[in-house]
Amino acid sequence: MEDDILTIEEVAKYLRVSERTVYDWAQKGEIPSGKIGTVWRFKKTEIEKWVNERLSSGSKPASQQLQIQVKNILSPDRIVFLNHSTKRDAIVELANNLATAPQVKNGSELSVEILKREELMSTAIGRGIAIPHVRLSSVTDLVMAVGVCKKPIADFQTLDDQPVNLLFMIAAAYNQHSYYLKTISYFSGKLKQPDLRESMLSAQTEMDIYNLLVRS
Repeated sequence: MEDDILTIEEVAKYLRVSERTVYDWAQKGEIPSGKIGTVWRFKKTEIEKWVNERLSSGSKPASQQLQIQVKNILSPDRIVFLNHSTKRDAIVELANNLATAPQVKNGSELSVEILKREELMSTAIGRGIAIPHVRLSSVTDLVMAVGVCKKPIADFQTLDDQPVNLLFMIAAAYNQHSYYLKTISYFSGKLKQPDLRESMLSAQTEMDIYNLLVRS
């Protein structure tokens, strides 16, 4: 439900930070929250909006640096054309692809944790885009996979009620918090370009999509 009420523990798990960090943010008014009696509670929809705003507001690094970063974390064999109508099936197929990356040491854990994360709060950010993401100790370095949907996926809980057509799945080592957030922020910003989204959806091959992401 869109108005689910979350605890500090649930928010901390979603943001991959400590419960103490969430408590401090709430105390300082830095995160949308309210008290019921003596305990902090958080509205799911407000936390999702807060996260998306923060991830989209980061400063953009130099284009050359970003181009190198994309090449370092994405390869053509991590791009998949998806033919599913539900988010679970699409996420599972993309996670199975990402699980074959050498940086991922436990593919089963990756699939389970990505789905758990999605159940806690939708990773759809609007404009037909979802960015499922997770940090795990069984991942040695940040890596990603991209899914281009042949069918729109309508059962993501999106901010703009638009079905999802593009999935960017990111897995990072547990100690890569800053790099992980910067990468999510980068793709959140990059995919605001309507021409890029349209070109990806009309691309015929995985290499075409790879080149679009590396060069744009």
